[in-house]
Amino acid sequence: MHARTGRTVRDLRRENRTAVLRRLYFDGPMSRLMLGPATGLSSGSVSNVVAELVADGLVEEAGSVDSAGGRPRTLVRITPASGFMIGVDIGETRVRVELFDLTLTELARTERPLAPSGPRTARYDVDLVVDHLREGIAEVLRLAEVPADRLIGVGVGVPGIVARTPEDGAVVHGQTVGWDAVPFERLLRAAVDLPETVPYWIDNGAKTLGQAEMWFGAGRGARSAVVVLFGSGVGACVVTDPMGPGRAIEWGHLTVRVRGRRCRCGAQGCLEAYAGAEALLERWREAGGVPPAGADEETALTAMLAAAYPAEPGTDPGSESGADPGTAPRTEPDATALAVLAETAEYLGAGFADLINLFQPERILVGGWAGLQLGTRFLETVSGYAKEYALTYPASRTGIGLGTLGPEAVTVGAALLPLVDFFAQGGRRPESKPTTPAPAWQSALQDRVST
Repeated sequence: MHARTGRTVRDLRRENRTAVLRRLYFDGPMSRLMLGPATGLSSGSVSNVVAELVADGLVEEAGSVDSAGGRPRTLVRITPASGFMIGVDIGETRVRVELFDLTLTELARTERPLAPSGPRTARYDVDLVVDHLREGIAEVLRLAEVPADRLIGVGVGVPGIVARTPEDGAVVHGQTVGWDAVPFERLLRAAVDLPETVPYWIDNGAKTLGQAEMWFGAGRGARSAVVVLFGSGVGACVVTDPMGPGRAIEWGHLTVRVRGRRCRCGAQGCLEAYAGAEALLERWREAGGVPPAGADEETALTAMLAAAYPAEPGTDPGSESGADPGTAPRTEPDATALAVLAETAEYLGAGFADLINLFQPERILVGGWAGLQLGTRFLETVSGYAKEYALTYPASRTGIGLGTLGPEAVTVGAALLPLVDFFAQGGRRPESKPTTPAPAWQSALQDRVST
């Protein structure tokens, strides 16, 4: 049987289940009476759908609320343990794997460090990264005592551009890390011990960061935003539809200086060659700075910030000297570190101005481990340069701030990828090996009402 629009009755039932699940996810717990106007469904449809979801274990009762002159109304909510997702962040210094329940509560996590030094291609050796994921996925499932067949999917944030082919699934083009058309999904399926029915969702890390900040962080309620991932390099996710997932852009490879510094992508003058944490530390070293020997980038950047912005006497409780804080001499700022950071702030400000002029976003949000470290120190300066270089009208309508989800935002956003598809399917798991997920999943977000 088909509806007049060409949709089958089965399609309509799936859409009704999806509408109820989404509304409970964002606004629950809710009563059946509240779900009617919230979803646009009739009271009879709501009752039928909720009964189905309760029978499937996806929804459970969650207390009651008083009604005006009648019996208390029973509230229902998403059942947390009715499904589980894994989110993975393949970052610059480590591979982070986290397990979440259906309400996105973290149940377990593990991290596998990447080599802090040596050639970049060796640090990001594909076989090593795949091994980290294989071990990490097995570990979080074991720690939380979750059977692998309870997973609704694995989301992975990767460094690079993701394409998809029928033969290999997700293929990663990560020029800065030496990944040339790596069939990453096929490699994971061969190495990781998961049922064939568990889908993999692999996408750019900046995009998963943007997804998380728009759903749960500083982007919530914005009509449009650019979420910047600032780590060893820089990237961005542009969201022009408040209910959409956005798209990753290679902002870090925007040319800011013709015939400038050589970027790790091979080109000259890229923003990343001046503003990424790796380039920032290299420029400090070239100017005479002394990063800690053998330290990874996060530790070295912390040391650079400490040199540029030394703590006032009495503010460091971990002083090794044991001297009276009141009499300790004030450490002078490292002029070299300050000068490099000041130049970096101007480059970033010019890069933000390009984002403002091109996309005219309501907000620019800065995330990533380096962005969160640096942002508290000089985001105000960066904002000043952005307003100076951008066109006046769009700049006056753009707010610039820090993301609020911390360094775990990429894994949270990665875990959302399978969750979105699960809801789009009405909360039903695939019964056979999934086909390669296509970008069509993005339409599943179109019905979300921003708050």
